[in-house]
Amino acid sequence: MKADAELVQIVDAATADAARRSGSWLKCRLGCTQCCIGVFAITQLDAFRLRVGMSELERSDPARAAAVGFRAEQSRQRLSSQFPGDLATGILDESAADQFENFANEEPCPVLDPLTGACELYSARPTTCRVFGPPIRSQDGIGVCELCFEGASEKEILAAELNMDWAPMEESLNVKAEEYAERYGQTIVAFALANQDGWPVL
Repeated sequence: MKADAELVQIVDAATADAARRSGSWLKCRLGCTQCCIGVFAITQLDAFRLRVGMSELERSDPARAAAVGFRAEQSRQRLSSQFPGDLATGILDESAADQFENFANEEPCPVLDPLTGACELYSARPTTCRVFGPPIRSQDGIGVCELCFEGASEKEILAAELNMDWAPMEESLNVKAEEYAERYGQTIVAFALANQDGWPVL
């Protein structure tokens, strides 16, 4: 967890720098839940961090933790019939990428408080959630949130691009997380929090 805490600090600093360079183009704020609707893949490192965050929430605010756990289990049940992966482990099937693209796009993240629009495990959120908003580069090019950078020029978008020098560190830590959990591959938030069978004791 010490190494993951260091990674989180680096990622958050890089995102804050990109947000500063984004200026008023960045529309992210509390209550904007655009990026919280629709299922997305997370790593085993993300899943481990979420479970640690959940354990901490259970100690500090059992009622909130119970609500998150209930939403996660309800989400898992709703998604199970068409889940493109292993229901026992929650691991996504890499060969079913096309199926996942159109899977549960209207499903809210179970960690999202439906009343306040706040993330109940904000400090433990996955990397994808941490970097969403500023321009980010992938194999498909530069991507931005559809609510941000509306009307911005390509130059303005590129000037705010997120620095992802931390990616190799994340990959290395994820390998260790997979070995620790004995689960290899990506999963989703609902399964990471609701499917506890077989997980190592934290």
